[in-house]
Amino acid sequence: MDWWYFLVDLLPFHWAQPGYMLFFKNALLAILIIGPLFGLLSTMIVNNRMAFFSESLGHGAFTGMVVGSLVGAISPTWGAVAFSIVFAVLVSVVKQKAKLSTDTVIGALSSVSIALGIFLSTVNGGNFSKLNNLLIGDVLSIDPPQILLLGILLLLVLLYWQFKINKLITISLNPSIAISRGIKIFTNETLFSVVIAVVVTVSISWVGLLVINSMLILPAAVARNLAKNMRSFTLISVLVAMITGIFGVVGSYYIGASASSCIVLMQSALFLLSFLHLRRNA
Repeated sequence: MDWWYFLVDLLPFHWAQPGYMLFFKNALLAILIIGPLFGLLSTMIVNNRMAFFSESLGHGAFTGMVVGSLVGAISPTWGAVAFSIVFAVLVSVVKQKAKLSTDTVIGALSSVSIALGIFLSTVNGGNFSKLNNLLIGDVLSIDPPQILLLGILLLLVLLYWQFKINKLITISLNPSIAISRGIKIFTNETLFSVVIAVVVTVSISWVGLLVINSMLILPAAVARNLAKNMRSFTLISVLVAMITGIFGVVGSYYIGASASSCIVLMQSALFLLSFLHLRRNA
């Protein structure tokens, strides 16, 4: 981390002074990692119309954190990851097998998941207030080992992207063509769901349940209004996630507001501007 502190110390801000506000500098580095993570995943979530599905994974992550905290043998985070993976696979399986519409299945399982999380956290007079941080998130609480975990997760997602992106794009554009080329739609969609579940679960403590889905959708929503091809679509989405992340964290320091809320508001403003740009050039 010393190299990062050295670079930030060169900035002309009072919080960038050497040895000062290390927690804030940690948050900036975390956002630089979370940005590409969310920016990449955002493109396929939007392309595959998985906005509602990604929100349900956030509910699964919340319940997973509750379940993980109740299991003393393992870390709450890894217990939450395990639960979220099971939840993501369950949603994918039920979505494929059930005769109900997709949004009905996802809505039902999402409701059950969030209700289970609240029940487990409040049963026998439990105090729900200790989980409030999961709703809002606090990126300023992140520490170097957790940043390292995010960095490893980013590398794994980039590796996954390298091998699976073409199949995901084909599935999103034309499932019939994907089938004709031997692409297993259910397997690839389930694997992508698991990736989203892991990223959401690991990030939820710092981003917050209430806004994490917005941060998974808005970067690609902005990019779709501006991009002319898939490459620019991905690039713009990642840049939007990173730039708004940096300005959101810095802005939250001066305003005294939640960093996640500032990031989402900036992304929303960019979406509005991109939408107006699209309408003007239509």
